[in-house]
Amino acid sequence: MIRKLKTSRFTLLRKPNNNQMANKMIKLQTAIASLLLVAAPAVSFAKGNAAEGQNKSATCMACHGETGMATQPIYPNLAGQHEDYLEKALLDYREGRRTNAVMSSFALNLTDEDIEDLAAWYSSQQGLTEITDK
Repeated sequence: MIRKLKTSRFTLLRKPNNNQMANKMIKLQTAIASLLLVAAPAVSFAKGNAAEGQNKSATCMACHGETGMATQPIYPNLAGQHEDYLEKALLDYREGRRTNAVMSSFALNLTDEDIEDLAAWYSSQQGLTEITDK
């Protein structure tokens, strides 16, 4: 980039020195990095494979139903829940931060990939659309 310098009678053309160019590059790189950091959380990346999650959900179906709609009112509906919530709940059961004798024993044998797949499956299902009194 060439800048114009005005003197009393003449306009001089001057190239910026290397330090000025380096400072501008650093500012540009910082601006781009900042934009990426701000935009990254807005992008949703599905970690798990829903089809694999469906295959792995056979044990879950006994209480949570074939598509995540509970078979009995005492069990929670998993269909349509947020994927990250389901992942956290299963991880917490597996690691002992959340306790339930049945869920803890099932979650103990799940790998991280199993948890991601199950969460992807249940979050991809149609959840409740309205609340009704029973």
